[in-house]
Amino acid sequence: MSFTINNKSYAGEHAGMYIGAAFKSATILDYVTLMENIKFKRVVNTVALADLVKSSNCDFSDSGSITTDERVLEPKNLQINAQFCKDDLLSDWQAAQMRAGAMNSGMSDDFAAFVMSYVGENIADYIENTVWKGNGTGDEFTGLTHPSAGLLLNSDVVDVTATTLTATNIGSEIAKVVDAIPTGVYGKDDLYIYMNSKTYRLYVQHESNNGTSWYGLGSMNAEGVYTPVFQGVKIVVSDGLLDDQMVASRSSNLFFGTDLISDTTQIKMLDMADLDGSNNLRLVAKFSAGVQIGIPSEIVWYHA
Repeated sequence: MSFTINNKSYAGEHAGMYIGAAFKSATILDYVTLMENIKFKRVVNTVALADLVKSSNCDFSDSGSITTDERVLEPKNLQINAQFCKDDLLSDWQAAQMRAGAMNSGMSDDFAAFVMSYVGENIADYIENTVWKGNGTGDEFTGLTHPSAGLLLNSDVVDVTATTLTATNIGSEIAKVVDAIPTGVYGKDDLYIYMNSKTYRLYVQHESNNGTSWYGLGSMNAEGVYTPVFQGVKIVVSDGLLDDQMVASRSSNLFFGTDLISDTTQIKMLDMADLDGSNNLRLVAKFSAGVQIGIPSEIVWYHA
């Protein structure tokens, strides 16, 4: 990983503040079923019952069917390895914040804390994007909606043909998603329509143009948490989804697997001076991630 310092304008005291470009937070992890402690693979079993109830008689008459299926959740092992040379920091504004002494030139505490926090946000951004769009090759696990490799590329998934969404048609297009939700799924407490912030913004604009207040688009619970709702179905804004796409599903039917969820926020900073005598600092993070669906026929996918 290269480390570049641009626009060197140091003159006087550093403000002790650092800002970075905004990342997407891993909102989706709050609205899927988390499966931890997966070292290699885990099987997700599904069960379907049919024709169990029959007219009563005096004999035991076996009837109906129980069908089981399985889906394999296999998280991919991932890592971040980054190296910084302390000489690069010593030549710039960080020098004033480093302790005196040739062997005491580590990053200042505030910069180290910022870097580790920002790397954590980068991991969250990666997860939010890859959960939906991961292509399953290279450095990505297979996401839910990738055009060629997504898990929703299943003939049993309920497909709704998408169009380019606008503030004019957004209401009728979300209604198509709701109409396609299977009867047995509609009304379940963990049913959500997943969309990105651009799509949700169009919905808010559409309702505002029609005189609906922002608070009229959802409900507030006893804890003061606001949840947007469309025709009785809760909305989740998840920015990893592509524009002009939506997914309707129960959160219990979407699975995110990992070894330990806290691994995605644990980043270590190693000063290599005591280990190999170099003037380098290393940033290390290791985690695993993968997704799977349960029952495809209970998922609605709005896409082109």
